Amino acid sequence: MRVLFVHPSPLIFSEIYLKLEPLGLETVAGSALAAGHDVRLLDLQIEPHAAFRALLTSWRPEALGLSLNYLANVPEVIDLAKEARRLLPDCRVFVGGHSASFIAGDLLEHADGAIDCVVRGEGEGVTPAILEAFAGGGSALETLPGVVTADGTGPAPLLVPDLERHKPARHLLSRRHKYFIGELDPCASIEFTRGCPWDCSFCSAWTFYGRSYRKLSAESAGEDLARVKEPNVFLVDDVAFIRPEHGMAIADQVEKRGIKKRYYLETRADVLLRNREVFERWTKLGLRYMFLGIEAIDEEGLKHHRKRVHMGDNEKALEIARELGIVVAINIIADPDWDARRFEVVRQWALEVPEIVNMTVNTPYPGTETWLTESRKFTTRDYRLFDVQHAVMPTKMPLPAFYAEFAKTIDVLNKKHLGWRAVYDVFGITMRLLARGQTNFLKMLWKFNGVYNVDRLCRDHEQEVKYPLRLPPPPVTGRPSADELYVHHPNAVAAEA
Repeated sequence: MRVLFVHPSPLIFSEIYLKLEPLGLETVAGSALAAGHDVRLLDLQIEPHAAFRALLTSWRPEALGLSLNYLANVPEVIDLAKEARRLLPDCRVFVGGHSASFIAGDLLEHADGAIDCVVRGEGEGVTPAILEAFAGGGSALETLPGVVTADGTGPAPLLVPDLERHKPARHLLSRRHKYFIGELDPCASIEFTRGCPWDCSFCSAWTFYGRSYRKLSAESAGEDLARVKEPNVFLVDDVAFIRPEHGMAIADQVEKRGIKKRYYLETRADVLLRNREVFERWTKLGLRYMFLGIEAIDEEGLKHHRKRVHMGDNEKALEIARELGIVVAINIIADPDWDARRFEVVRQWALEVPEIVNMTVNTPYPGTETWLTESRKFTTRDYRLFDVQHAVMPTKMPLPAFYAEFAKTIDVLNKKHLGWRAVYDVFGITMRLLARGQTNFLKMLWKFNGVYNVDRLCRDHEQEVKYPLRLPPPPVTGRPSADELYVHHPNAVAAEA
């Protein structure tokens, strides 16, 4: 079959700070290629929507796979499905991805027949069977694991048993120079592990994977890294180097193969404290940037998010990163209950530490514990506002005042590290990127005021809502059970074909 896979457009933070290659979709596309299909991949983070229409009319795919990792992309994905159905009535359409897994039934209802099925859970294992069913030579869609249709729901989704089996089809994206994160420009993405064993109340990574944690072999990780052509690599693992022996074994492979890259990864403060020697070794291999999910600047905030770490540990971890010469980016979650004084306290704290500080807004998502336990009512049913940059719950201050403080904080944080002063400070880096034709880092410096301003954020609440989000049931008391939250269950692993 001719199969087109499509990633939707960027969200607000992607307009500025980063654009990451769609590694998950590349892996699903790789599984379709291995099954013998004619596959193309289109990334609307990079390409215009006109390119989507052009492919539909010129190449005429027989199946269309749409990626939906972020809730805010729901309206766009539904409209893409409807456009494909209008132009190619016989094209079969399926949707998968992280957010799609938690709202499968709602997607089918919104699409009004334009989506044939939604895939819950990991997609690379079941995609070949879905395409076989589309072609008429396989099982009925509703009998496949993790597949949801208007006619029924298949068995529970299965974890892929062997992460090494499905290789990402990176060659399907030609404009790879458009992917970057900060000054790591261009930047590829890679995966060494999948899953997270912690259970933060605001996060849906652990509920998606059932708190499971799986690793590529060091040899496979090294082999995949050696195939990456870009000089910079973002490690997409939810928490990097949880198992120190695994991180050391991959480091052995990097040294053995003579791989020279610069790296950006995400981890936790307690993991850095426990496995300092691993991170120290990786700094010698090119680790330059690290994202630490601090989330709060006091014990009360950490307890609220159930980070299972103390402020003292966070401070020790930051000190270790400084000693190792790693540039750290941290995130603080702003709560709608904050007043102007709380924003000012956070701004002052952020200016006193040398780290790069980012800010998001507390946003319960389907699939998170807070989605079921949050007692405050939602103020919107617009999927597009669930992007951690908008307030979707009642704010203590009037909404324009809340956004004024939020935008002011973002502006202060940007000027600290990413304003025009940064161009002066990293003049050599900027000129090196320009000499290689890389302009992503420089262009992002122009965009702050156009993206983070009160008028734009407030106007976003006035948009027409074509596809209203289904609100959660009344808040539950206590913690929800795992069965209410999990997409995958840790023991539900597919057998190898």
